[in-house]
Amino acid sequence: MIGLFIKVLDFAFPVLVMIFVGLVGTSVLVELGLMQKFSRLVSPIFAYTNLPDTCASAFLVSIGSTVAANSMLSQAKKENCLENREVLLCAMMNSTPVYFRELFTYQIPIVLPALGLVVGGFYSIVFVVTAVFKILVIAIASKLFLKGNSCRIPESQNREKISLKSAIIRAFRKEFRIFLKIAGVYIIATTIIFVLQEQGFFGIFSVLPLAELFKIPPESIVPLTSYVASPILGISLLGPMIHSGEITNIQAMIVLMLGSMFMLPIFALRSQLPRKIAIFGTQLGLQIVIYSMAISVFVRLAILLVLLSIAP
Repeated sequence: MIGLFIKVLDFAFPVLVMIFVGLVGTSVLVELGLMQKFSRLVSPIFAYTNLPDTCASAFLVSIGSTVAANSMLSQAKKENCLENREVLLCAMMNSTPVYFRELFTYQIPIVLPALGLVVGGFYSIVFVVTAVFKILVIAIASKLFLKGNSCRIPESQNREKISLKSAIIRAFRKEFRIFLKIAGVYIIATTIIFVLQEQGFFGIFSVLPLAELFKIPPESIVPLTSYVASPILGISLLGPMIHSGEITNIQAMIVLMLGSMFMLPIFALRSQLPRKIAIFGTQLGLQIVIYSMAISVFVRLAILLVLLSIAP
């Protein structure tokens, strides 16, 4: 039991640090009156949507930190600036910059050398397509379900300029209790996920039968199942098979799509769900994770069907 608790803390501590920095950092920007100025920088992206101005400010922050951006949305919701539907779509929008960040932190330095230009380039394009498709879905959904909201991140009640030190002190006092509540929920949710993992719950996502169904070469089963547990491990095992000719480029792409389709629910349960529940609450956090994951899985399924149609 002690070992499990240490494991949970080791996993949760870095995330909680980011959440704390996000909460306090956002509050500092509000105290200094900078958030409304920031929102104008990304307003062209939202010109053809009904997303509120607050979403534009949060999106700008998400380029650097998704956790900080979502913390901003949570605070706006608490201040009755945003409704649940608006928070849902804004939080999903905040998840899109990470796809482009990973091009330079993951795809180019790791995936391309491991899988080669053709398969690695294909895998990178999948991420870009997912991000673009998600943005289009959010834009259309905002037109269908939102009526428009001009509510902005509230300016500091004190119109006088304050020092950075004073802004930090005010922000800390304002956000510390909120952070304690989020930290408690996050640790509980993470503990539940780790217990389920130790009980073998995630074994239900075994992809072995599907590998046979899609007639993938037997030797590809190991990197496929490894990918579900660890994408980097799966890619590392798949790379040599591509370079040696044991598996064709199309077959390798099918393996990657199958592996990522089954990895996404595990990643969502283990990483995304505890964070979203901690920040947005159980119901809204669960909705954000499900809808965002569904879009990613849909894109991969569509690409998989195309690959199967052209596979020899």
